[in-house]
Amino acid sequence: MKQGRTLAELGAELERQRNARKDYLVNTSALSMKTQDGKSVVQFENGNEMETYRVGDIAHQQLATRLGIPFRYYLKMQKDYPALLDENVNGWLHKEPERRMLRTLDGRMRAFLSARYRRLDNLELCAAVLPIINEMKGSDIESCEVTESHMYIKVVNKRLKAEVAVGDVVQAGFVVSNSEVGLGSLKVEPLIFRLVCKNGLICKDYSQKKYHVGKQVDMDADEAYELYSDETLQADDKAFFMKVQDIVRCAVDESRFLMTVDKMKEAMHIPLTHDPVQEVELLADTYQLNQSERGNVLRSLFMGRDLSRYGMMNAITDASKLAASYERATDMERIGGEFLMAPVDNKALKAKNMRPMKNVTPDIPALVLAEK
Repeated sequence: MKQGRTLAELGAELERQRNARKDYLVNTSALSMKTQDGKSVVQFENGNEMETYRVGDIAHQQLATRLGIPFRYYLKMQKDYPALLDENVNGWLHKEPERRMLRTLDGRMRAFLSARYRRLDNLELCAAVLPIINEMKGSDIESCEVTESHMYIKVVNKRLKAEVAVGDVVQAGFVVSNSEVGLGSLKVEPLIFRLVCKNGLICKDYSQKKYHVGKQVDMDADEAYELYSDETLQADDKAFFMKVQDIVRCAVDESRFLMTVDKMKEAMHIPLTHDPVQEVELLADTYQLNQSERGNVLRSLFMGRDLSRYGMMNAITDASKLAASYERATDMERIGGEFLMAPVDNKALKAKNMRPMKNVTPDIPALVLAEK
């Protein structure tokens, strides 16, 4: 499992972000964008002041999606014809005005969202779930991180464990993840932690989700309006976090954990149906792995010397520790879970014997030193 920040470091960063962020409800007729040298800024009036923010990468994608501009074309205009990009964006913002939520941090517009977007902020979420995690006997936070788009808390319960094979012990856990910028719902997903290699596997089939949809905020239709944190602490929001706490309390479910362990045991006896290189290529095409990730999975598969579906699952989760980012590492832990739960080829199910691992190491001629 890829490591992120310590819990203390996570708390300090979330506190810093809480103090630095500002959120606004803005009518798009009052919003304008200007691009120069590949960088864009947005401006709007907030009372008697003019607010200016750089546009972040996520906000660019959300602007393009909302305005119906193909993103590849959006990027091409940003690079080669910035005046045309501004004309497109400003034209559509003003032609079909609507209220949108702008989330900003450190002088950057990080999200362009619906006015009904419910702000489930990471610090408030931690305040709600960390006391529940502390109450769980045997539970520890194995890894945590906050990125540009998500926060992750990965918890392992050392009391609930099982053997997949002799000496191959796995423990139950869960992942709490949240996006403050509209890139997904608040999720609580079951996690399997394999002790022998410290790999994590996320089982999406059993995940619980809570969506960022809230009440419409009343405001003057033509004015920008800054949203303050105390406005989120209404009765319905408190009830929402109580539901999240209940989900976390029930996140470590013994029956679901044992079902997953049984699936792992079954996978140990199902051989891969192609040679390792071809299997990894098929996996990469199915789950959109890049070239580096393909190489890491193949290397882990060879090192594990297990050409079963269980071996491939472990190769995926082992390769996640080498992923380019914490976010991508978590994606690969989910891919491992999807692979485990995916339907199995009948050909593989009928195979009776495991094929021996093919030696693909090239022959290296021995170096002989001539005697003088």
